[in-house]
Amino acid sequence: MKRQLQKSKDRLPLKTKLGYGVGAIGLDMSYGLVTSFFMNYATDVLLISSVFMGVMMAFARVWDGINDPLMGVIVTNTKSKYGRFRPWILAGAVLNAVVLFAMFTNPGFTIVKGGTETGLYIYIAVAYILWGTSYTLIDLPYWSFIPALTSDPQERNVIASIPRFFSGLGQLTVMGATPLILKAFSDVEQGTVFSRWALVMGVLFIIVAVITVVSTKERIVPKQEKALKFREVISTIRANDQLLVFFAVAVAFNLGWYLMNGLAMYFFKYVTENELHLTIFAAVSGAGQAIGLFGLSFLAKRMSKHKVVKLSILVTIAGYLAMFFVSQTPDFSLVLFFAFHFVACLGIGCMFTAEASMLADIVDYGEYKTGVRSDAVTFSVKSFQMQFAQTIQALIIGFGLWLFRYEENVFPQPDLSKLGINVMMFLIPPALALLSLIVFNRKYKIHSKLYEDICDAMQNRC
Repeated sequence: MKRQLQKSKDRLPLKTKLGYGVGAIGLDMSYGLVTSFFMNYATDVLLISSVFMGVMMAFARVWDGINDPLMGVIVTNTKSKYGRFRPWILAGAVLNAVVLFAMFTNPGFTIVKGGTETGLYIYIAVAYILWGTSYTLIDLPYWSFIPALTSDPQERNVIASIPRFFSGLGQLTVMGATPLILKAFSDVEQGTVFSRWALVMGVLFIIVAVITVVSTKERIVPKQEKALKFREVISTIRANDQLLVFFAVAVAFNLGWYLMNGLAMYFFKYVTENELHLTIFAAVSGAGQAIGLFGLSFLAKRMSKHKVVKLSILVTIAGYLAMFFVSQTPDFSLVLFFAFHFVACLGIGCMFTAEASMLADIVDYGEYKTGVRSDAVTFSVKSFQMQFAQTIQALIIGFGLWLFRYEENVFPQPDLSKLGINVMMFLIPPALALLSLIVFNRKYKIHSKLYEDICDAMQNRC
């Protein structure tokens, strides 16, 4: 009876769930614009070396290794009448929107192939580092909200699904609309179009962040007897072995998705030679993920979450491989290609939801194991793994384009270049997904009896 009352108490009104979820639109509009188009904007519009971009993004992660856990400490120690998370969500959205606009805006540097000003390279590097910093400022507290909203496992699955649905909508908006806008304003200098589009994305980001802040508040507030110190972060992370497992699983799986998205513009511009195909690609991706996002809450009622995760990864692998084989056939079929892309996105959407739900469980596991609740520090690992995976993505794409002799704005591209784009986009991702499956199957243990014990312990503490 006690558990039944607890579950009823933990159920959230629909307007609260939607208000919280809508904020993810802005997160993925910003993230999607950077991961899917920033590399192409830098190489094809600013004529910056792809190798420089890859190396620069790798060095930016050195700062993120400090910034992400530091932000986790700051959020954990925040005390305000608006809670720990909402002030940072609003501040992060405003700052990230400003930096996003700056990233896609050339303030006046000369752009000449082989002779672009050094100042532009410095400007892009600084803007990218500031973007990553400001993104952490909102991403970390936003996703840390989930375990603070409810302790009921099934309710968490639902809550994790809703923002992931909206994040898919944000991704769809960016990937689907960007090529259409570039085409519609083809008579305008492409750099100017990117700049104005980034400004629109930034304004929308701030609007949805305000909606989340106004409509959502914490319901589970841990008793923080003393302030968490930065030097305690490493010991906190190391004590939670499942958090390290999550990091490995998420980096491997998400990197495949980032590679496919980051290369999509190159694939449709230089392989199929029709950039508008990217809009169809985005629409199919959005539809597949939308269905997959709610697959977790649906399937979790019929099988364990552990099995759902493994099934999601296997479906994703099958979709990736089928896309590669279709892309290599002489009579390339767009219908088959997009059909298999839809299959891959079913698995990806379900897995993305599972990741958010897994982290909420890992927060509880950390408290169950150590007696200390550190949700923001735990979710700082999510933010860092996203940026870490994005860095590896940039290195692979940057050096891969150079290795396969890519030449910007050249039609047709050399056959070697086209093959390289296909390999990086459709063969490396399934290999990474398989690695994530192996690690998850062997090392992730929050299921079966341990999972039930953790749920019981958390409900008894409420």
